[in-house]
Amino acid sequence: MPARMNDAKSGDGEIRLVPTPEQAGQRIDRLLADSSGTISRSRVKTLIEEGALSRDGVRVGEPADAARVGATYVLRLPAPVSAVPVAQAIPFPVLFEDRDLIVLDKPAGLVVHPAPGNQDGTLVNALLAHCGPGFTGIGAEKRPGIVHRLDKDTSGVMVVAKTQKANDVLTAAFAARDLDRHYLALVWALPMPLEGDIEGDIGRDKRDRKRMAVVEHGGKPALTHYKVLRAWGTSVALAECRLATGRTHQIRVHMTTAGHPIVGDPVYLRRIPLAAKTLAEPARRSLLDFPRQALHAASLGFAHPRTGEKLRFETPVAADMAALIAGLDANLTRN
Repeated sequence: MPARMNDAKSGDGEIRLVPTPEQAGQRIDRLLADSSGTISRSRVKTLIEEGALSRDGVRVGEPADAARVGATYVLRLPAPVSAVPVAQAIPFPVLFEDRDLIVLDKPAGLVVHPAPGNQDGTLVNALLAHCGPGFTGIGAEKRPGIVHRLDKDTSGVMVVAKTQKANDVLTAAFAARDLDRHYLALVWALPMPLEGDIEGDIGRDKRDRKRMAVVEHGGKPALTHYKVLRAWGTSVALAECRLATGRTHQIRVHMTTAGHPIVGDPVYLRRIPLAAKTLAEPARRSLLDFPRQALHAASLGFAHPRTGEKLRFETPVAADMAALIAGLDANLTRN
């Protein structure tokens, strides 16, 4: 006798499923996807991880959870969003602007472009309001003009294209590493030697798909140069990082792999570092309580995409990071 299937029922903004005995023990993400026929398993998995699934009113956060016979599963579906971002009047600091491009100092906390969980309130929404209708359609639909990006909580210098030609030239420059970028990172423990390279291919962490990691197979080549600019004992240091390959996020991965995670990093700093145990208050608490990765894109140099003129822009670290460093200077002995 063929197995009896209990098809998921789609309502307004949700999918409901009551597993049958034949479905008992199956992964709930696979069961929801196969039974509904309206949503992919990868999308179901993402929604579950984001907290959209409940079983008899209790949240289920594990996509591999075994289906229970007779339980009522409800998967909430997010409301559809427009494929084209809308203009929103969000201020941002402009360092330079002409008809071809904008150079800005991205504040920490500002997402660069729309993505699941951040469909508006992004830099792209702000750029659409700042530049007007002509900005739409430059490069990718959801990220017009974006030729590189910084993580949400990383501050610092970014360049954005305002024309398709500028977009193409700058994209090629980033791909060829034909520009100069340097970053400032406050890291745990004192890197030794004080100057060197961290190399390692970067790919998705097999144990935690929300993280990246240095991997042996299937990763993208990545090389980061670092130099310690100042240190407070052997517990914490300010390092200058330069990218020889890849993108900004690799600094967070490489420094963690080397045993020097960035202060405040919510993704790669999962426990209190050993270096913190040697610190006295209030410095210890200020470092442990810093609410974001202490990483700043301090400078960016590149050739203007139309004129070829060499341009270079620098910005000081954001106010919260500056205050953290000032507190270290006031409370700890600096090398």
